[in-house]
Amino acid sequence: MSKMSTDLIRHALNGPTMGTRWSALFHAAPGFDPTPVQAALQTAVDAVDLQMSTWRPDSDLMRLNAASVGAWQDIPADLARVLTVGLAIGRASGGAFDIGQGDAVRAWGFGPATADPQAIRDAMQAPHRPAHEVLVLDGNRVRKIAPISLDLNGIAKGYGVDRLAEVLSAYGIRDALVGIDGEMRAMGLRPGGSPWTIAVEAPDHHRRAPHSILTLQDSAVATSGDYRHWVTAQGCDLSHTMDPARGAPLLAPPASVTVIAPTCAESDAWATALMVKGVEAGADLARKAGLDALFLARDDAGGVQGIGVGKLFSSKSAATAPAVGD
Repeated sequence: MSKMSTDLIRHALNGPTMGTRWSALFHAAPGFDPTPVQAALQTAVDAVDLQMSTWRPDSDLMRLNAASVGAWQDIPADLARVLTVGLAIGRASGGAFDIGQGDAVRAWGFGPATADPQAIRDAMQAPHRPAHEVLVLDGNRVRKIAPISLDLNGIAKGYGVDRLAEVLSAYGIRDALVGIDGEMRAMGLRPGGSPWTIAVEAPDHHRRAPHSILTLQDSAVATSGDYRHWVTAQGCDLSHTMDPARGAPLLAPPASVTVIAPTCAESDAWATALMVKGVEAGADLARKAGLDALFLARDDAGGVQGIGVGKLFSSKSAATAPAVGD
């Protein structure tokens, strides 16, 4: 760094995307104009939303959903990248992460429409093959070999974070923290040479509070939990994470799973996969996949127990620490 960290100007940019907001925090030399960076960041996340949203009937994803079985479809490069990652993690997780849950997601009211009892019954009774068995990718072309409805809510935000990081890199910004709604990616270090600090949220339905603190450098983190988006059925709160085996929300998931990976798309998808697997099977899968993961599970007394996998979450590591007041 050619200047002392105290000479740098802090820039905190943000904007709307995917029903929430994106953010980018970095420091630059005096005189740096963030205006074109702000515009480029917004353009990048707008493109992800336009391609991958299930809330927009004109999105490339919805066009693919409407395509005939067997017909090759040309898709944008970003969508092809996300499908590639999603299908790979689908295979590696044994189908626990499955981007082919679109019908179930919509039926239970986690899409643009409200829950539909008949659609719920149909989703739960329909035979289902995971997306990695149904989609065939060839560069920027894809075809379905069986009927399937795709939903990328478990990976699109993470990929949007990766696009934010790529835009900053294109502008020569190497040290930054970018995020969308809690999915974060740390680039380089903070001014002064320390890692970026990120809070792991406590799994609380009623308030936002930190459970613990992570320190990250050149890596991404995402959390999947049961406490932000849910429906109530027969007196039970059911989280938005779908069980691919049932075509319905998970019945007894961990309170949350946090995963660290090189990219945020990977973190996002793996966090969902480990939620589906549950604490014990999920921890085994995380070890097999070489992941750093933190499971938070509710105990009978109403507290939360943490189960860590990987070096970053081991008891000897300083990567996490209790949040103040926790």
